[in-house]
Amino acid sequence: MNYYIGLSLAASSGVDSGVAVIDDFNNLIYIDKLYTMNDVMHFFDNYSSLKYSKICVSLVWDRTMLNGKWRILGKPYQLVATNSLMPNRDGWTQRYSTRGCEYFKSLAEKGIEINRFELYLTRQSMNLNSCYKERSPADCKYLQQMLRLEYGFNLPANMMPMSQLEAITGAILAKENFQHPDNIKRISTFKDFDVIDFVSKPKSLIPA
Repeated sequence: MNYYIGLSLAASSGVDSGVAVIDDFNNLIYIDKLYTMNDVMHFFDNYSSLKYSKICVSLVWDRTMLNGKWRILGKPYQLVATNSLMPNRDGWTQRYSTRGCEYFKSLAEKGIEINRFELYLTRQSMNLNSCYKERSPADCKYLQQMLRLEYGFNLPANMMPMSQLEAITGAILAKENFQHPDNIKRISTFKDFDVIDFVSKPKSLIPA
C-alpha cells in the first residue's frame, strides 16, 4: 500500500498550512492544519509510513517585501528585472520563499520522493479554479464541493479550512505522478526539486 501526502505550505507560522494523506483507493486517511516548521517536521518525523509515501509540497509565495500595495501586486510579474534602470533590490523579484527547503532536502536524501507544485496552476489543470475571490469563503466552499462531487472524495458538509483542501489537491498530484507519470509534466525546478503539474485531468480518480 502506498500513501500520498499533500502539503499546502503557508508563507509564515501566522497562517495555517494544510496536510492531507490519501491511499491507493482515494480514501482520505489523515487531514490536519500545521503552523510552524516544527509542526511540519514533527508530522513527517513521526509519520510511520513515510517510506511508503510520495509527497507533494506547494511552493510558498515570498511575502518579504517593502510595504506598498503596488509592490505586492507587481512582484509576481517580475517587471523590475526587465529594466536596467530599476535594479533588483531587496529581493523584489523573488517570487517564492525557501521556507522548509533544507528540511525537505534532508528527507529526499533519505530516499523519500518529494516534488513541489504551484497551487494555482494545479487547480487550473484540475478545473478547480473558481470565479470567486482567491481563498474567500465562496472559493473555499466551491473547492470543497468540486472535490466531493467531481472527484468523489468523502468530505463533510460543513466548510473545511482552505489549507486542508489545497493539501488534498497536492495529494492527488502525488498519486497521479506515481500511477500515471505520462499525465505529469515538469514545469520548472526550485531548489533542486521538480515542480510538476498535470497534463490533463487526473486519470487516477474516478468520479463518484
